[in-house]
Amino acid sequence: MPKIDSKVDSISKELYTSSLLLDSMQEITGLELSPKKVEYLKFLLKKGDLVKTTDISSELKVDPSTSTKTINDLSDSGYVNHVPYRGVRLTEKGRAFAEFFVNRHNILSLMLSHYGLSSEEACAEVSRFESFVSKSAIDKVCGAMGHPTVSVCGRIKHGSCNSL
Repeated sequence: MPKIDSKVDSISKELYTSSLLLDSMQEITGLELSPKKVEYLKFLLKKGDLVKTTDISSELKVDPSTSTKTINDLSDSGYVNHVPYRGVRLTEKGRAFAEFFVNRHNILSLMLSHYGLSSEEACAEVSRFESFVSKSAIDKVCGAMGHPTVSVCGRIKHGSCNSL
């Protein structure tokens, strides 16, 4: 019987850990982060795995001390894992948010391109205001456009949208 009890304990611990992870994952509203922090997450998603802080500073054109502070804020909030002198990577929570932010950008760019803006103009305009558009509004725009899968800026995934 001790083997069964230890297996039950192990399974119980796994379930408890999973429930804590789910509790820590908040519902995405799209308005959680500043525009600059959104750019950090989108950049990390684009780069993939471990990204050096110097690469982030260069890409986002910020001072290394500024990027370190922002990365520490994102780490404290559970969006990234930061290993000093090694790099930064998205957590599961950070990846979910970053994917939503990319989708939001793509949906809004597609919407503006329907009103006469070129692909480049649409992308540039959306970059100015996208962080102020909620997930609720994005879901409605996406639905009104028939849940498109391709935008002028890239693919649109529908895992974060209330469709498909």
